[in-house]
Amino acid sequence: MIPKELIEPKSIVVIGGSNDISKPGGRVLKNIIEGGYMGELFVVNPKDTAVQGISCYKSVSELNKVDLAIIAISSKYIPDTLEILTKQIKCKSFIVLSAGFSEMGEEGKILEKSITQIVNNAGGCLIGPNRMGVMTTSYKGMFGGPMPERDSNGCDFVSGSGATAVFILETAIPMGIKFASVFTVGNSAQIGVEDIIQYWDESFDENRSSKIKIIYLEQIHKPDKFLKHCRSLIKKGCRIAGIKAGTTDAGSRAVSSHTGALAGSDLAVDALFRKAGVVRCSGRVELAYVAGIFNYPEFNGNRIAIVTHAGGPGVMLTDSLSKGGFEIPHIKGGDADELLTKLNYGSSVANPIDFIATGTAEQLGVILDYIDNKFDNIDGTVVIFGTPGLTDVTPVYKLLDGKMKSCKKPILPVLPSIVQASDAIDTFISLGRVFFKDEVVLANAMSKVYNTSKPIDEESIYKFDRKAINELISESEDGFLKPELVKKLLDITGIKRVKEKIVTFEEQVSNACSEVGFPLVMKVIGPVHKTDVGGVKLNISSDYEAVQSFRRLMKIQGAKGILIQPMLHSDFELFIGAKYEKDFGHILLCGLGGIFIEVLKDFSYGLCPVSHKEALDMIRKLKSYEVFNGVRGKQRIDEQNYADIIVHLSALLESTPEIKELDLNPLLMKDNELIVADSRILIEK
Repeated sequence: MIPKELIEPKSIVVIGGSNDISKPGGRVLKNIIEGGYMGELFVVNPKDTAVQGISCYKSVSELNKVDLAIIAISSKYIPDTLEILTKQIKCKSFIVLSAGFSEMGEEGKILEKSITQIVNNAGGCLIGPNRMGVMTTSYKGMFGGPMPERDSNGCDFVSGSGATAVFILETAIPMGIKFASVFTVGNSAQIGVEDIIQYWDESFDENRSSKIKIIYLEQIHKPDKFLKHCRSLIKKGCRIAGIKAGTTDAGSRAVSSHTGALAGSDLAVDALFRKAGVVRCSGRVELAYVAGIFNYPEFNGNRIAIVTHAGGPGVMLTDSLSKGGFEIPHIKGGDADELLTKLNYGSSVANPIDFIATGTAEQLGVILDYIDNKFDNIDGTVVIFGTPGLTDVTPVYKLLDGKMKSCKKPILPVLPSIVQASDAIDTFISLGRVFFKDEVVLANAMSKVYNTSKPIDEESIYKFDRKAINELISESEDGFLKPELVKKLLDITGIKRVKEKIVTFEEQVSNACSEVGFPLVMKVIGPVHKTDVGGVKLNISSDYEAVQSFRRLMKIQGAKGILIQPMLHSDFELFIGAKYEKDFGHILLCGLGGIFIEVLKDFSYGLCPVSHKEALDMIRKLKSYEVFNGVRGKQRIDEQNYADIIVHLSALLESTPEIKELDLNPLLMKDNELIVADSRILIEK
């Protein structure tokens, strides 16, 4: 838990504070002093009597009680220092800037564990070690990076990496982005990124807390905590964006199913972010742009007007927004004709609205008023305005600020002339504004924001007989469930499956065929990928052909029996799969089935539990979604039925953690219902 003493300490001691501001202890002290800290400030350094104008103690033991200790000494001295601070000085909040811990190997891990234990025993709070520090609205306790302007309405920022936090600040601050707090948690020996998010949530105050949160992390140790508190913050009105670095699997994976080939840890992270409602960014520039967008009101729709005095950027922005799911509506009619008369010759109002290089501040104001009051097919505006350096554009930027205050529809400013209009941009920032210098990067960031849904609450209505499931699982060893047990499990779940018979002896074939009915299909049982070994025979229409097929299929290496099913004709095959990812739970996938799931890789995914609405969102995100409505005379697929099966499976997976992989592939249409034609379930008890 983050105590008040860490956020608003009445007294701070910098242990290792120095007159040398090139050292962490010297720089953090300088930043605290220049940051206007109003409480008592102490320094411990055995080599000095005064440091940066502050009286200096020779030893920690000379201190009286302090709320917060910021430690910047050699790692080997820190355990003894913490013992004195916790037992004698009664300090319980610590920021350890020093390196030399778990990042250095086994010896460092032991040292880190020891300092964590000391703090835990005292019921204290530890940020770090190996950290850049912390900034709150009370103090600037960081030694590195540019010091952002503090603003209670600015961003709350937490980073698992100090250096990366510096680079993100370097990107964001010149855009005009301000910060309410910055937490760098380093090795996260006790307090990690998820714990800071929990603090933001549990201490949230509608009137005082920032509603913009940005996150950088390299590992998600507590996905449940991340999900719970991000969702809660967003429901309270916050907007959250984050980067999760380390997205590729370094090692090879043993692929045992279609789902195993497709689902990996990064899919779990992506699904977690989406379920939480967090905008996932791919880099620090995109993160800063999304944070900048969060500084402005949300668009009420996806219909955008582009206003520019330079054709090329308008075209590039149009292309990028269109690819990201936005509409750039054609502007026409009497109001459009009237607006054109107020602009210079050669201008265009078709959208993009190009009022050419000779356009004035007054004309920009007129355009924005028309968009706000007369063009009902527009939800918001992006203005691109730079300069070739011939005139001062400060009046334009001041007018733009005024219109951003008065217009009902949101306006995002792209000011690309960061060299030739730097003074004008500084003026714009001084008015409390954030700007963007690249229209394409902005469009991509807007798309990320637009395509990230708000989290929803929807309870699963499906409950299954856990006792029957337990008995079924107990009958099987680890590995793939026997086909007859898979059938039982699907029946318990209420998922419809194709009628089928399993035969292991040639004498059983004729009776099985009579029960199933011709035409039928025969599939080998045993090999994982049946089609790869020629283990499927279609359109069998006689007993003779069935017996011959049985003989051939049973010769396949690993064959344990033959599955006989009716031959169903369906215009499309669908797929649903699931994979258990450590710490995250099950990822559910859906898409086109058969061999196409791996060939086309057109699938979408969600993190269990998946609600009916989430299932529909997954289906509608498929590139092949148009086929669900029926194309060129093909049958229509009932997406509600498909979503319902996904939700059934989600409920099953919630109650059965022993399932590690699951494939239903393919699902086929029969009598306007989807039924499972083939299935495979891998368990580990």
